[in-house]
Amino acid sequence: MFGGASPRAVITIIGAGVVGLAIAAQLAGKGKETYLLERNETFGRETSSRNSETIHAGIYYPEGSLKAETCVAGNTLIYDLCQRYSIGHRKTGKLIVAKVDEDIEKLEALLGQGRRNGAKDLTMLSRKETKELEPNVEAVAAIFSPSSGTVDSHALMRCFLSKAQEEGARIAYKSNVIGINRLSDGYEVTVDDGSGSFSFKTEVLINSAGLNSDKVAELAGIDIDRAGYRLFYCKGEYFSVGNRKNKLIKRLVYPVPQPGTGGMGIHATLDVEGRMRLGPNARYIDEIDYKVDEAQKEFFYRSVKDFLPFIEDDDLEPEMAGIRPKLQGPEDGFRDFVIRHEQEKGLPGFINLIGIESPGLTSAPAIARYVDTMVSEIL
Repeated sequence: MFGGASPRAVITIIGAGVVGLAIAAQLAGKGKETYLLERNETFGRETSSRNSETIHAGIYYPEGSLKAETCVAGNTLIYDLCQRYSIGHRKTGKLIVAKVDEDIEKLEALLGQGRRNGAKDLTMLSRKETKELEPNVEAVAAIFSPSSGTVDSHALMRCFLSKAQEEGARIAYKSNVIGINRLSDGYEVTVDDGSGSFSFKTEVLINSAGLNSDKVAELAGIDIDRAGYRLFYCKGEYFSVGNRKNKLIKRLVYPVPQPGTGGMGIHATLDVEGRMRLGPNARYIDEIDYKVDEAQKEFFYRSVKDFLPFIEDDDLEPEMAGIRPKLQGPEDGFRDFVIRHEQEKGLPGFINLIGIESPGLTSAPAIARYVDTMVSEIL
């Protein structure tokens, strides 16, 4: 992989999902050897390629949280990247709808939170104004977020990868990290590449391993239960909408999120080609499993029929499932991203990124800048 008798990297990133790729693109080309390790046969095979591909505005997250700050910054950065590098995207805008009068108060609270976070283009719409924008949507009121949209996540990841490689970063696929040992001047990382194991040294080690990030932190010697780093797998399934119903909305349509559900509620999204799908739901699971449970179709239909009355049961077909690496369990409240230089744990030069779920896709370029600042303070 590295060549030479005593391979050594300056910066090593574990995980080539969208966040790991964004970090590699940000750090490469600054005169430091940068390497990216990915356990799968190519990039973005897990959470990064199994999501709604939504460009969020930063509405849902508590003020001052990393999720809020990186999402608001990432929203602007993503659109800039899409324009500069011709990445497929659609600035569709989004409606967050109140289905009944009792939801209006929740909607107003969400509007205030979004504005405090920096999503300043939000407006509250009446029933009539909502109908004018989306005649086929039923709602008593709605938040309109014009800066929300959708992006071709694979094209975005390819862009980050190309930028990183053009600046000299090197990526190794089928490279599963199985050991991390603290040295006086960095870390010895042991990798299994399928044909055997090898070790190399690195000064800075960045854990962006997504679904496996808690296990990587554990390899570095962190007690993940004491640190609050143990991940919970939350499965989200999607159903595509057929029978030419995709033309009946022009924007993303979300319900008011309900506390304790683990997600934002079943919503309608449009991909860059205009295809409509519903999802995701949110079900905590013990083992990673990407099979879509077709029995969920009735739940999806019932979840949207009040605000998307044109949807019929036979319009829905199972499409895909993704797994979110959540830090909060089924009964827990909000947990923020963990993006932390672990110097206080006796691990200088080791940066953890754990619990990077939604809005991780939108936040990716902003997270990369945040990590860049940390690395600059280390090296």
